[in-house]
Amino acid sequence: MADLDFGAFDALTFDCYGTMIDWESGILAALRPVLGAHGASRDDEQLLELFAHHEAALEAGPYLRYREVLAGALRGIGKDIGFEPTVEEQETFGGSVSDWPAFDDSAAALAQLKERFKLGVITNCDDDLFAASNAKLGVEFDYVITAQQAEGYKPRLENFEFAFARIDVPRDRILHVAQSLFHDHVPAKALGMTTVWIDRRAGRDGGGATPPAAAVPDLTVPTLERFAELATA
Repeated sequence: MADLDFGAFDALTFDCYGTMIDWESGILAALRPVLGAHGASRDDEQLLELFAHHEAALEAGPYLRYREVLAGALRGIGKDIGFEPTVEEQETFGGSVSDWPAFDDSAAALAQLKERFKLGVITNCDDDLFAASNAKLGVEFDYVITAQQAEGYKPRLENFEFAFARIDVPRDRILHVAQSLFHDHVPAKALGMTTVWIDRRAGRDGGGATPPAAAVPDLTVPTLERFAELATA
């Protein structure tokens, strides 16, 4: 574990889904009833890998609202494993973000960090869906940057540049905190940011709901709780 001088930072920016919100549990909980209705079956890791593939492909194309990205990912998964989701199933899955749970440590860790740092979020989501997730986190972010506002999705560098223009803190005094190497650490490191990897999948094979990627974060911790302990010590 590398040492960081947390006194060198005034603001923390976070990825939301996978870092603060347990999106893998939420995705699977929303997928299972659809597969069951169509008599289809795959194990959890296979489903998450399929989701990662289709979500990333859709996000790399022309801008779509995140609800539409999720609906398209469900159609792609259905095509891969042999079923066609109904329009209602697509709409329900598209709005399922509102039901995705927060990790147990997220709210307390964010409250602790808020006492020392300005907090921001740079999220691949729609404004209204993130607002529903934010209610589960119990903290008021100083800066909220969504894919809807940026009209595109991480790992685009433009999403981070868009955030820098909104955040009234020099970029070298912003620490980025995220779970996804693909969506967050690769672009953040390309822009010279210092990053902390919240390795929620520590000890599990594969990338889960994120495509594989290689990056070298400055610090790796397994939970937000541990990060908050270190950052506020």
